[in-house]
Amino acid sequence: MNIGGYKLSAIETGRFALDGGAMFGVVPWVFWSKTNPPDERNRITLAARCLLLEGNGKVILVDDGNGSKWNDKLKDIYRLDTAPFDLDSSLKKKGFAREDVTDVILTHLHFDHCGGSTVVAGGRIEPAFPNATFYVQKEHWNLALHPTERDRGSFMADDFLVLQERGRLKFVEGERELFPGIRLLVCNGHTTAQQLPVVSDGATTLLFCCDLVPTASHLPYPYIMGYDVRPLVTLEEKKRILAKAEKERWILFLEHDPETEALTLRSTEKGFVADKTLKLE
Repeated sequence: MNIGGYKLSAIETGRFALDGGAMFGVVPWVFWSKTNPPDERNRITLAARCLLLEGNGKVILVDDGNGSKWNDKLKDIYRLDTAPFDLDSSLKKKGFAREDVTDVILTHLHFDHCGGSTVVAGGRIEPAFPNATFYVQKEHWNLALHPTERDRGSFMADDFLVLQERGRLKFVEGERELFPGIRLLVCNGHTTAQQLPVVSDGATTLLFCCDLVPTASHLPYPYIMGYDVRPLVTLEEKKRILAKAEKERWILFLEHDPETEALTLRSTEKGFVADKTLKLE
Protein backbone atom coordinates (compact mmCIF):
# COMPACT_ATOMS: atom_id res chain seq x y z
CA MET A 1 0.00 0.00 0.00
CA ASN A 2 1.30 3.44 -0.93
CA ILE A 3 0.05 6.72 0.55
CA GLY A 4 1.60 10.15 0.11
CA GLY A 5 5.00 8.96 -1.04
CA TYR A 6 5.24 6.27 1.63
CA LYS A 7 5.14 2.51 1.20
CA LEU A 8 3.20 1.10 4.16
CA SER A 9 3.77 -2.36 5.62
CA ALA A 10 2.48 -4.22 8.66
CA ILE A 11 5.25 -5.42 10.97
CA GLU A 12 4.26 -8.36 13.16
CA THR A 13 6.32 -8.55 16.34
CA GLY A 14 4.59 -11.50 18.00
CA ARG A 15 1.48 -12.51 19.89
CA PHE A 16 0.59 -12.04 23.54
CA ALA A 17 -2.47 -12.37 25.75
CA LEU A 18 -4.38 -10.19 28.18
CA ASP A 19 -7.42 -10.79 30.35
CA GLY A 20 -10.53 -10.74 28.19
CA GLY A 21 -12.63 -9.00 30.80
CA ALA A 22 -10.07 -6.20 31.08
CA MET A 23 -9.96 -5.87 27.30
CA PHE A 24 -13.72 -5.35 27.04
CA GLY A 25 -14.57 -3.50 30.23
CA VAL A 26 -18.29 -3.53 31.06
CA VAL A 27 -19.20 -5.77 28.11
CA PRO A 28 -20.30 -9.20 29.44
CA TRP A 29 -18.25 -12.33 28.75
CA VAL A 30 -21.14 -13.90 26.81
CA PHE A 31 -20.74 -11.25 24.10
CA TRP A 32 -16.99 -10.74 23.71
CA SER A 33 -16.11 -14.43 24.08
CA LYS A 34 -17.94 -15.25 20.85
CA THR A 35 -15.35 -13.45 18.73
CA ASN A 36 -12.42 -13.62 21.15
CA PRO A 37 -12.41 -17.06 22.80
CA PRO A 38 -10.42 -16.97 26.05
CA ASP A 39 -7.98 -19.59 27.28
CA GLU A 40 -8.24 -21.41 30.61
CA ARG A 41 -6.92 -18.28 32.38
CA ASN A 42 -9.47 -16.00 30.67
CA ARG A 43 -6.82 -14.46 28.40
CA ILE A 44 -7.47 -13.57 24.77
CA THR A 45 -4.92 -13.63 21.95
CA LEU A 46 -3.66 -10.24 20.79
CA ALA A 47 -1.25 -9.03 18.13
CA ALA A 48 1.55 -6.53 18.72
CA ARG A 49 1.42 -5.19 15.16
CA CYS A 50 3.46 -2.15 14.13
CA LEU A 51 3.38 0.02 11.03
CA LEU A 52 6.40 0.62 8.79
CA LEU A 53 6.51 3.62 6.46
CA GLU A 54 9.25 3.89 3.85
CA GLY A 55 9.59 7.05 1.79
CA ASN A 56 10.54 10.72 1.66
CA GLY A 57 14.02 9.79 2.86
CA LYS A 58 12.67 8.09 5.98
CA VAL A 59 12.13 4.60 7.39
CA ILE A 60 9.53 5.19 10.10
CA LEU A 61 8.23 2.65 12.58
CA VAL A 62 5.03 3.28 14.54
CA ASP A 63 5.32 1.48 17.91
CA ASP A 64 7.65 -1.49 18.37
CA GLY A 65 5.82 -4.17 20.35
CA ASN A 66 6.60 -5.90 23.64
CA GLY A 67 10.32 -6.29 23.10
CA SER A 68 12.57 -9.03 24.44
CA LYS A 69 13.47 -7.96 28.01
CA TRP A 70 11.09 -10.39 29.70
CA ASN A 71 11.77 -12.89 32.48
CA ASP A 72 10.09 -16.29 32.50
CA LYS A 73 7.42 -15.24 34.99
CA LEU A 74 6.22 -12.33 32.87
CA LYS A 75 6.45 -14.36 29.67
CA ASP A 76 4.02 -16.79 31.26
CA ILE A 77 1.66 -14.11 32.60
CA TYR A 78 1.37 -12.39 29.22
CA ARG A 79 1.76 -15.57 27.14
CA LEU A 80 4.38 -13.95 24.94
CA ASP A 81 4.94 -15.82 21.69
CA THR A 82 7.50 -14.83 19.06
CA ALA A 83 7.79 -18.28 17.51
CA PRO A 84 5.89 -17.45 14.29
CA PHE A 85 7.53 -14.02 13.83
CA ASP A 86 9.31 -11.24 15.70
CA LEU A 87 10.38 -7.67 15.02
CA ASP A 88 13.68 -8.59 13.39
CA SER A 89 12.28 -11.28 11.10
CA SER A 90 9.40 -9.05 10.06
CA LEU A 91 11.72 -6.15 9.25
CA LYS A 92 14.00 -8.50 7.32
CA LYS A 93 11.04 -9.74 5.29
CA LYS A 94 10.52 -6.14 4.16
CA GLY A 95 14.22 -5.69 3.39
CA PHE A 96 15.22 -3.77 6.52
CA ALA A 97 17.15 -4.14 9.76
CA ARG A 98 16.98 -2.16 12.99
CA GLU A 99 19.87 0.03 11.81
CA ASP A 100 17.80 1.25 8.86
CA VAL A 101 15.02 2.74 10.98
CA THR A 102 15.33 6.53 11.08
CA ASP A 103 12.36 7.40 13.29
CA VAL A 104 10.08 5.66 15.78
CA ILE A 105 6.71 7.19 16.63
CA LEU A 106 5.61 5.90 20.02
CA THR A 107 1.86 6.23 20.40
CA HIS A 108 2.30 5.94 24.18
CA LEU A 109 4.60 4.24 26.65
CA HIS A 110 2.65 1.17 27.75
CA PHE A 111 4.90 -1.89 27.56
CA ASP A 112 3.08 -3.54 24.65
CA HIS A 113 3.68 -0.46 22.50
CA CYS A 114 7.21 0.61 23.40
CA GLY A 115 8.86 -2.48 24.92
CA GLY A 116 10.82 -3.02 21.73
CA SER A 117 12.41 0.44 21.99
CA THR A 118 15.27 -0.93 24.10
CA VAL A 119 17.32 -4.10 24.36
CA VAL A 120 19.82 -5.59 26.78
CA ALA A 121 23.31 -5.34 25.27
CA GLY A 122 26.49 -6.05 27.19
CA GLY A 123 24.50 -6.19 30.40
CA ARG A 124 23.07 -2.70 29.88
CA ILE A 125 19.79 -1.30 28.55
CA GLU A 126 20.40 0.35 25.18
CA PRO A 127 18.21 1.83 22.41
CA ALA A 128 17.10 -0.95 20.07
CA PHE A 129 17.31 1.22 16.95
CA PRO A 130 20.83 2.72 16.91
CA ASN A 131 20.12 5.40 14.31
CA ALA A 132 16.54 6.35 15.15
CA THR A 133 14.92 9.34 16.81
CA PHE A 134 11.94 8.53 19.03
CA TYR A 135 8.85 10.72 19.33
CA VAL A 136 6.32 10.84 22.17
CA GLN A 137 3.89 13.43 23.50
CA LYS A 138 5.51 15.50 26.28
CA GLU A 139 2.36 15.34 28.41
CA HIS A 140 2.35 11.56 28.17
CA TRP A 141 6.04 11.37 29.06
CA ASN A 142 5.35 13.29 32.25
CA LEU A 143 2.59 10.83 33.11
CA ALA A 144 4.84 7.83 32.46
CA LEU A 145 7.40 9.19 34.91
CA HIS A 146 4.70 9.59 37.59
CA PRO A 147 1.96 7.03 36.92
CA THR A 148 -0.94 6.48 39.27
CA GLU A 149 -1.49 3.30 41.26
CA ARG A 150 -4.13 2.35 38.69
CA ASP A 151 -1.88 2.35 35.61
CA ARG A 152 1.58 1.86 37.13
CA GLY A 153 1.78 -1.73 35.90
CA SER A 154 1.53 -0.61 32.27
CA PHE A 155 4.77 1.40 32.39
CA MET A 156 8.19 -0.22 32.56
CA ALA A 157 10.97 2.34 32.92
CA ASP A 158 13.56 0.19 31.14
CA ASP A 159 11.51 0.58 27.98
CA PHE A 160 11.97 4.34 27.67
CA LEU A 161 14.22 6.12 30.20
CA VAL A 162 17.42 5.33 28.33
CA LEU A 163 16.01 6.99 25.20
CA GLN A 164 16.12 10.34 26.95
CA GLU A 165 19.45 9.61 28.63
CA ARG A 166 21.02 8.95 25.22
CA GLY A 167 19.49 12.07 23.68
CA ARG A 168 17.34 10.04 21.32
CA LEU A 169 13.94 11.31 22.43
CA LYS A 170 11.99 14.23 20.99
CA PHE A 171 8.85 15.56 22.62
CA VAL A 172 5.75 16.48 20.66
CA GLU A 173 3.19 18.87 22.08
CA GLY A 174 -0.34 18.44 20.80
CA GLU A 175 -1.73 17.67 17.39
CA ARG A 176 0.54 18.56 14.48
CA GLU A 177 2.10 17.31 11.26
CA LEU A 178 5.19 15.37 12.28
CA PHE A 179 6.42 14.52 8.78
CA PRO A 180 5.02 15.40 5.35
CA GLY A 181 1.79 13.45 5.00
CA ILE A 182 1.87 12.19 8.62
CA ARG A 183 -0.05 14.08 11.27
CA LEU A 184 -0.90 13.18 14.84
CA LEU A 185 -4.27 12.99 16.57
CA VAL A 186 -4.19 13.18 20.36
CA CYS A 187 -6.62 11.14 22.47
CA ASN A 188 -6.94 11.15 26.25
CA GLY A 189 -9.38 8.36 27.08
CA HIS A 190 -7.12 5.33 27.14
CA THR A 191 -4.26 7.28 28.68
CA THR A 192 -3.14 10.89 28.76
CA ALA A 193 -1.94 12.15 25.37
CA GLN A 194 -1.96 9.00 23.26
CA GLN A 195 -0.89 10.08 19.76
CA LEU A 196 -2.45 8.37 16.74
CA PRO A 197 -0.63 8.81 13.40
CA VAL A 198 -2.79 9.65 10.38
CA VAL A 199 -1.17 9.05 7.00
CA SER A 200 -2.88 10.85 4.13
CA ASP A 201 -2.33 12.18 0.62
CA GLY A 202 -5.79 13.72 0.30
CA ALA A 203 -7.17 10.75 -1.63
CA THR A 204 -6.35 7.90 0.73
CA THR A 205 -6.12 8.16 4.53
CA LEU A 206 -5.00 5.57 7.06
CA LEU A 207 -5.44 5.90 10.83
CA PHE A 208 -3.19 3.94 13.18
CA CYS A 209 -5.90 3.14 15.72
CA CYS A 210 -3.65 2.01 18.56
CA ASP A 211 -5.73 1.56 21.73
CA LEU A 212 -8.66 3.72 20.67
CA VAL A 213 -9.88 0.70 18.66
CA PRO A 214 -7.46 -2.13 19.51
CA THR A 215 -9.34 -4.87 17.60
CA ALA A 216 -12.22 -5.13 15.16
CA SER A 217 -14.35 -6.35 18.07
CA HIS A 218 -13.96 -2.92 19.68
CA LEU A 219 -15.79 -1.03 16.92
CA PRO A 220 -19.11 -0.78 18.85
CA TYR A 221 -19.11 2.31 21.05
CA PRO A 222 -19.57 0.53 24.43
CA TYR A 223 -16.69 -1.88 23.75
CA ILE A 224 -14.09 0.07 25.71
CA MET A 225 -11.18 -1.47 27.58
CA GLY A 226 -11.18 -1.66 31.36
CA TYR A 227 -7.60 -0.37 31.10
CA ASP A 228 -8.82 3.04 29.89
CA VAL A 229 -8.37 5.67 32.59
CA ARG A 230 -11.19 7.86 31.19
CA PRO A 231 -13.71 5.54 29.51
CA LEU A 232 -16.30 8.25 28.91
CA VAL A 233 -13.67 10.33 27.13
CA THR A 234 -12.83 7.26 25.01
CA LEU A 235 -16.53 6.98 24.15
CA GLU A 236 -16.66 10.55 22.86
CA GLU A 237 -13.38 10.12 20.97
CA LYS A 238 -14.68 6.98 19.27
CA LYS A 239 -17.89 8.72 18.25
CA ARG A 240 -16.04 11.67 16.77
CA ILE A 241 -13.19 9.84 15.05
CA LEU A 242 -15.11 6.82 13.73
CA ALA A 243 -17.82 9.04 12.26
CA LYS A 244 -15.17 11.02 10.37
CA ALA A 245 -13.39 7.83 9.32
CA GLU A 246 -16.59 6.31 7.91
CA LYS A 247 -17.61 9.50 6.11
CA GLU A 248 -14.18 10.00 4.51
CA ARG A 249 -13.54 6.29 3.88
CA TRP A 250 -10.42 6.05 6.03
CA ILE A 251 -8.53 2.80 6.43
CA LEU A 252 -8.27 1.79 10.08
CA PHE A 253 -5.03 -0.03 10.96
CA LEU A 254 -5.50 -2.37 13.94
CA GLU A 255 -2.56 -2.90 16.26
CA HIS A 256 -3.94 -5.69 18.44
CA ASP A 257 -6.34 -7.72 16.30
CA PRO A 258 -4.71 -11.15 15.76
CA GLU A 259 -6.50 -11.72 12.44
CA THR A 260 -7.35 -8.37 10.84
CA GLU A 261 -4.64 -5.88 9.84
CA ALA A 262 -6.92 -3.15 8.61
CA LEU A 263 -10.48 -2.38 7.62
CA THR A 264 -12.90 0.24 6.38
CA LEU A 265 -16.18 1.10 8.06
CA ARG A 266 -19.85 0.81 7.19
CA SER A 267 -22.60 2.52 9.15
CA THR A 268 -25.62 0.45 10.24
CA GLU A 269 -28.60 0.99 12.53
CA LYS A 270 -26.61 -0.66 15.31
CA GLY A 271 -23.46 1.39 14.73
CA PHE A 272 -20.28 0.94 12.74
CA VAL A 273 -19.17 -2.45 11.46
CA ALA A 274 -16.32 -3.59 9.25
CA ASP A 275 -17.08 -3.03 5.58
CA LYS A 276 -13.91 -4.43 3.98
CA THR A 277 -10.92 -6.07 5.63
CA LEU A 278 -7.52 -5.28 4.13
CA LYS A 279 -3.88 -6.36 4.21
CA LEU A 280 -1.10 -3.85 3.54
CA GLU A 281 0.55 -5.64 0.65
